[in-house]
Amino acid sequence: METSRITSKGQITIPASIRKAANITSGDLLMFTTDGNRVTIMKIELPVDEYSDSVSATFSEWLSPEDEEAWREL
Repeated sequence: METSRITSKGQITIPASIRKAANITSGDLLMFTTDGNRVTIMKIELPVDEYSDSVSATFSEWLSPEDEEAWREL
């Protein structure tokens, strides 16, 4: 069992042993859920590259010279 104290700004430090066990590193996205006085923290794993590739592919229809001309003044 590890402990951490919350600061006046609502910040905590996740102990190194917990970060290592959960493979949490700087920049990771965490999700918090509550159930009464119990707080659960979960690391969110996003397939960033796959998502970016799939979304960017849908925008290709907007990359024509005609679209650039039509939207230039906005």
